[in-house]
Amino acid sequence: MLRVEGITQIFGGLTALENVSFSVAPRSITGIIGPNGAGKTTLFNIVTGLYTQTHGKVYLGEKNISFFEPEVLARLGLVRTFQNVELFGQMSVLENVMVGLHTKSKSGIFSCALKLPGQIKEEKMVREKARNWLEFTGLTDLADVAACNLPFGKGRLLEISRAMAVEPQIILMDEPAAGLNSRETAVLAELIRKIQDLGMTIVLVEHDMELVMDVCESIIVLNLGKKLAHGTPREIQENPAVIAAYLGED
Repeated sequence: MLRVEGITQIFGGLTALENVSFSVAPRSITGIIGPNGAGKTTLFNIVTGLYTQTHGKVYLGEKNISFFEPEVLARLGLVRTFQNVELFGQMSVLENVMVGLHTKSKSGIFSCALKLPGQIKEEKMVREKARNWLEFTGLTDLADVAACNLPFGKGRLLEISRAMAVEPQIILMDEPAAGLNSRETAVLAELIRKIQDLGMTIVLVEHDMELVMDVCESIIVLNLGKKLAHGTPREIQENPAVIAAYLGED
């Protein structure tokens, strides 16, 4: 589903990523972990079109998506969430999810301004689909609440709802458990499994090792900008190099 080949990112004289390569299987849940400064978010930013890599290529299926803009990637079925929750605070929960459906909309500015029958029908469809995604993530009762008034954990779920509204092939989540309590993290884990059950592929950067080991089938470890290991949760837990990177060597 996703293939990264030889990604290198240099900022001035600093090498943030060096020759990182890996692949992600369709319909899998893959975790990317590593100490602070390992290059995890930089890698996400390259894959999702926010950064332009110095060297290397990114493939979605067999399509080379290197240097594609984020909005183009969304239309191709690759979306992401952010470490810091990014919502339209003054819009309702439902409206935030409707924004995620913009790639499905065909109405232009004139049909919207004139409220033509086709545009009215399309808006009704968008609203209905948005409500379906709120039901999927358990936010139906909050549909009319302004996003700025949501508790932090619900804001996380709303951001995922908006990304899911695009109906992507693959969703990248940047530290989705950050700021969540143990109960909210358990809800998140169940939601991630539900997303996989829809046939979607999930890649997540995460510091919550309990969540990673619980939901991920494959784990990639980065350290100092390089790929340190790639394997199953058990293989990663028992890897001496991974243990040394996290805990230091005696």
